[in-house]
Amino acid sequence: MNCTYNKLSILTLSAALFLVGCGSTTLVSTPVENIDAVPLKISELTEAEKKHWGHLDLIQDTIPGMSVDRAYSEIIKNKKGKTVVVAVLDSGMDLDHEDLKTVLWTNSDEIPNNGKDDDGNGYVDDIHGYNFLGDSYNEQLEYVRMLRLNIGDASQRAEARLLLDKKYPEAVQNKQQYEQIFQVVKGADQLVKDELGKDTYTKEDLLSIEPKTAQMEQSVAVLTQMFTYGDSISEVLDELEEGITYFTEQVNYNLNKDFNGRTPVGDDPYDITDVPYGNGNPNNMVETESHGTHVAGIIAAQRNNGIGVDGVAKNVELMSIRAVPNGDEYDKDIALGIRYAVDNGASIINCSFGKSFSPKAEWVYEAIKYAASKDVLIVHAAGNDGEDLELPENRNYPNDDMDTETEFVDNLITVGALTSSYGSEMIASFSNYGSQRVDVFAPGAEIYSTMPNSAYEFQGGTSMAAPAVAGVAALIRSYYPDLSASQVKNIIMESGLRTKTSVIVAGDETKATIFDKISRSGKMVNAYNALILANNVSNGKMTLDSNSK
Repeated sequence: MNCTYNKLSILTLSAALFLVGCGSTTLVSTPVENIDAVPLKISELTEAEKKHWGHLDLIQDTIPGMSVDRAYSEIIKNKKGKTVVVAVLDSGMDLDHEDLKTVLWTNSDEIPNNGKDDDGNGYVDDIHGYNFLGDSYNEQLEYVRMLRLNIGDASQRAEARLLLDKKYPEAVQNKQQYEQIFQVVKGADQLVKDELGKDTYTKEDLLSIEPKTAQMEQSVAVLTQMFTYGDSISEVLDELEEGITYFTEQVNYNLNKDFNGRTPVGDDPYDITDVPYGNGNPNNMVETESHGTHVAGIIAAQRNNGIGVDGVAKNVELMSIRAVPNGDEYDKDIALGIRYAVDNGASIINCSFGKSFSPKAEWVYEAIKYAASKDVLIVHAAGNDGEDLELPENRNYPNDDMDTETEFVDNLITVGALTSSYGSEMIASFSNYGSQRVDVFAPGAEIYSTMPNSAYEFQGGTSMAAPAVAGVAALIRSYYPDLSASQVKNIIMESGLRTKTSVIVAGDETKATIFDKISRSGKMVNAYNALILANNVSNGKMTLDSNSK
């Protein structure tokens, strides 16, 4: 599944409501003391900083961005690089987006919409990529499919049954609670609007009311609490509606054992030889299918065009591969999607998805090995469950270790998510972590990027951190095309910034640990340092530490 909904705390909200009645161009591995001496940012981020924080510089701005702006101004400048194809293996992408349409990969050997496989690559009308989902969108989670189809061994099905028996009633309860909270807040909001005689109001306006009835007193108390979750009540109501939608989809599709989302496709998703299927239109089907569009903009939204956002990398062509539904992806689609990207010229594949069960994981492992053999880098999101991936019960697929202690390839980099607050709270509460199974951390909380219909919005997840790193990888491969996928991975890991700062993981203060202990590199990605190290490696001035520590 591509992105976990970062919901408001149901328990906190419920309790609140019902209590009231209802530099240099020489690479220097930045000394620990230099980073640890960076002052904490006290002031709130400006609107411009909020929309751009992932590109800022920790030393200059006291914000743990990737120093992208500094890399362009001090290193890249006016240098011309090689064009790099980056595949976005994800949900559909808005191919007409104002900030993406000029940076799309185009298959020049294919004639659009003639119903033929003109280039003989096995895919019909694949102009900007391919759609392995056909007309399907909503899907079950993998462990629910395993129960419906009776696949996997007995122990896996028993585990799946226990999980479903726990998660389904939770989703039903959360849906009901969100609906109830929404109605309480909406009613209180309308009462206050009528009292103030205005459609919008501030917290100060709210607190100026002298309640004359118990109902008004309760409404003011409810809305005062809600202002701690958003800058306006309309923002809180929007987030509550998102929560209702999220849990409704869980109940109706993701966790519904009787639902079959694959029917429109017509293939057997557990038979990798059952091809061809899908179609050549990797656009998003509906407006709410936004994940792939948001990811694409982080990587390579057209830079310096005066609109929207700037992607991390220029000189990029984005290949759209629609393979991640609103639910868990199929191993077949991911395996074939990776192979499609490799065979059609991608040198980087962004994979902002993951799941805890993978009955045909071997298909994906073989595809990852194939990508490695063709010198293609894969960037993968660590996942949004706030879990330590070193624990055997916290599986995350795909991975590069086959659930062992040893990586079987060196072309896959796994990315955890940072917030914009340098210090103890800089690890996003949702982000998975792991001393060996997460490689690096990068900006992933509240990232502003492209959305369908030429819109823009903030979203958060390791799904946003991975494309940030894919963008840095694209910069390296553009300006230093002689470097291999393995070298690019290790350059990103070695050149990051390390700190001995104590950080909170999973949003739990009792789980505080040292930042450099929660990933293999112990570092946060830095584009500026990465380009300097890439230059030194490319010119033979430095060699890489294979352990990236």
